[in-house]
Amino acid sequence: MLKYAFRRILAMVPMLFLISIVVFSLAKLMPGDGISGEIDPRNTSPEYIAEMREKLGYNDPLPQQYFRWITGFVEGDFGKSTRFKIPVADVIMEKIPNTLLLGFTSITITYILAFLMGTFAGRKPYTLGDNLIAGFNYIGLAIPSFIAGVFAIYFFSFTLGWFPSNGSVDIQIEDGTLQWYLSRMHHVILPAIVLGLLSTASYTQFLRNDIIENSRKDFVRTARAKGTREKKIYNVHILRNSIIPLITFLGFDIVAIISGAIITETIFTYPGIGQLFLQSVSTRDYPVLMTLTMMFSFITLIGNLIADLLYGVVDPRIRLD
Repeated sequence: MLKYAFRRILAMVPMLFLISIVVFSLAKLMPGDGISGEIDPRNTSPEYIAEMREKLGYNDPLPQQYFRWITGFVEGDFGKSTRFKIPVADVIMEKIPNTLLLGFTSITITYILAFLMGTFAGRKPYTLGDNLIAGFNYIGLAIPSFIAGVFAIYFFSFTLGWFPSNGSVDIQIEDGTLQWYLSRMHHVILPAIVLGLLSTASYTQFLRNDIIENSRKDFVRTARAKGTREKKIYNVHILRNSIIPLITFLGFDIVAIISGAIITETIFTYPGIGQLFLQSVSTRDYPVLMTLTMMFSFITLIGNLIADLLYGVVDPRIRLD
């Protein structure tokens, strides 16, 4: 398994190199540049704009600009945000804790609900409970996240007043206190529930269908014929094989933890990585935009690797050599 992981990590190097070329090329093909996103050309002299473009190296040949960017990126210098006027690393590190909290909370909600509903529906298919769960899943799959977010804000924030509609913490509370941590949890619960419930639908259906399919396979009938207890058959033979597809989702969920739900964070005005990504696009903050895109790509590759490694842990029949 270690050799397999090492080979996969080595294979990531040329892939990340190609991704960096694509990211840099797309950023250069977008209209405007960091200067146009930083200043208002209508109130700034053309001479000053031309001087700043020359100073920042925007007039250099594209290969030279790419080499300068990728060299600094490898060395840990991601550049300076044209919007916030501070290093890109500081901007991202300021947002990551909020996104991690939202991601872990929503994933916890997703897996707990999906496991409970999926196992119930799989063990008792075509019953009233199974039909009710299926109806909930179809509604969850049909409702877009932005619609669910708007309704959640209107009902739970404006109508009932149970949760705040925006932000990540009450600014009137002192940092580091117990009230501050409670306020952070209070602000993250509603967007996490919206994000988690919408993901639960597909997870539940996958688990339910796999449990039904595995319960009809030959090895289950053989175990019953040998007189194996039904509880052991379910826990050892059926459930263990049925949760393998969820491992695939877990690898991609690692990406979701960092990248955040862009739409959900925007609707709830939750200051995370997803909202920062959209803001960097609208303000042409290309150093932040390119760094986030490269980070998402790297984490996607790592997430796929973790998912493949977990296959071998969950299912001993799968050997990674």
